[in-house]
Amino acid sequence: MTDEVKYILLAAGFLVLWAGIFVGLKLLGLGHLPGDIVVKKKNFTFYFPLGTSLLISLILTVLLNFLIRRR
Repeated sequence: MTDEVKYILLAAGFLVLWAGIFVGLKLLGLGHLPGDIVVKKKNFTFYFPLGTSLLISLILTVLLNFLIRRR
């Protein structure tokens, strides 16, 4: 397998993981935070979880900083 194919598969895996995280968070009720963008039309729904992404980023940043500085 070439290096290019490895990176494509890795990126696809991360996209699937990221989508799964957002579906799981929506089931927990975290998908309706202020800042999440939802556009609903007749046959179309667009959902961009900006507020949820910022919250997850903040939590992971604090957690990883705590773990790294603890060493």
